[in-house]
Amino acid sequence: MRRHQRVTAGGVRKPQSERLRRRQRWYFALMGVCLVLILLAWNVVRLWSTSAAVAMSVVAALLPPIAAIVANWGEDR
Repeated sequence: MRRHQRVTAGGVRKPQSERLRRRQRWYFALMGVCLVLILLAWNVVRLWSTSAAVAMSVVAALLPPIAAIVANWGEDR
C-alpha cells in the first residue's frame, strides 16, 4: 500500500537562477565594500590616522576570500 505524501510550497527550493543571482549580488556587494575601504583608507584616512588606514586595509584584505565563499555557497548541492 502506497502512502501519499503532501507536497507543500515550504519544502520547495528556489530556482537555481534565483539562488545564483542572490549569491552574485552578495559577491559584488562585498567586493564593492572592499574597493571602497581600500580607496578610502589610502586616499583619505591615511592623512589623519595611519593605523586606522592599516586596519581598514586588513579588513579589506579579508573580504575577497569571504566573498568567494559566499559566491560558491551551496554550489555542490
